[in-house]
Amino acid sequence: MINIISDEALKATTQCEKNFSCLDGESDICKVAVCVENEVLFIKCKERAPCPYKESFAYALLCTCPVRKELYYKYKI
Repeated sequence: MINIISDEALKATTQCEKNFSCLDGESDICKVAVCVENEVLFIKCKERAPCPYKESFAYALLCTCPVRKELYYKYKI
């Protein structure tokens, strides 16, 4: 799946500690539950592992990962 991500998004994702393991097809990628104003992604994650791009917001989780955002905006996944 990493082949469908732009070089710009990959380069902007400088804090990924897992070397994009969420894109390897073996792990579950966080699912977008709601997208607000085509800008803010609220997500649901099976994996509880820490991610520098996963932020708590009240009782929800936000995703600020450039790669995850590109996947959603371009491919709706």
